[in-house]
Amino acid sequence: MDARALVGELRQLHEDAEDRGIELMPADDEIYGALLYAEKHASALHILGHEKQKAAALTRVLLWEFLGERLSFHQSRAIDDARAAGAEWKELAPPLAVSAPSAAYNKARRLQAVTLSDAIPDSGHVRRTPEAVRTAERRIAAHRAAEERAQTAARQRHALLVHAARRLLAQQDALVLDEDVEYWLGEVAEVLPHCTTPTQMLSLSRYLSAVLRALRKLERQTGQPTARTQEAVAACAAVTAAVQDSPAITS
Repeated sequence: MDARALVGELRQLHEDAEDRGIELMPADDEIYGALLYAEKHASALHILGHEKQKAAALTRVLLWEFLGERLSFHQSRAIDDARAAGAEWKELAPPLAVSAPSAAYNKARRLQAVTLSDAIPDSGHVRRTPEAVRTAERRIAAHRAAEERAQTAARQRHALLVHAARRLLAQQDALVLDEDVEYWLGEVAEVLPHCTTPTQMLSLSRYLSAVLRALRKLERQTGQPTARTQEAVAACAAVTAAVQDSPAITS
């Protein structure tokens, strides 16, 4: 939700109504102050008719809901910081307006639901119960573990691709070259020293694939192998394997 844009819509309604105090309305990113202003000056919109008054009121409801969720998020962060600093649940009970350590713990878990709802995109809202929070935490832990496994596999693919490219470049003198092969080997040599990002890895994979295609084309034209030594044959085989395993680098 674009809260600033919604505040801007409220401002425009007050300007359309020629609200005399509009210059006192806080900036669009000062949502709390802007809502207090809109609440205090809601009667200024009567000139616009019931539909626009209703639209303004519904926008205020939506923005207050947004602020409520943000407040829960920041309060949960403050509780986490207090706990990290050594605060016990009995010390958190008074600030959380509850009477017992167990109640403070349960309230903190309910507040944490907002934080967990934002932890995984498109995961939906987590119900504000300790059980739902524990379920969400397990789901998030599994999601993060899967992400780590995917990143580890990507790093391994990247290392394999770079190693294969270096082997191939080291065997250039043992390859039969034509203009196309030389061109694509030059592209590989240019990108290889700076190959760190997924985009650069994708470029490296494409250039290596182009080298292999050019070598195969040359073999068909001449009827002779383009790799003249066992080391060159092995280097080409390593590139073939690495390129076949590299599509996931685009993710």
